[in-house]
Amino acid sequence: MQVSGGATQEKLKGFGGDTPLGRPGQPVELGSIYVQLAASDASYATGQIYGSAGGKGMP
Repeated sequence: MQVSGGATQEKLKGFGGDTPLGRPGQPVELGSIYVQLAASDASYATGQIYGSAGGKGMP
């Protein structure tokens, strides 16, 4: 993992470790949220907040 935003390697090693899933989300897991919102059958979903925090609290 590339260090970014001034984070240290140690901090990056623990990233996502405090979520109930114990790891950060992967792009393929998070991408499904955007695919669903872009689908024509999601046209009734307006003003919603979709969380992707690995089970850690509310968005």
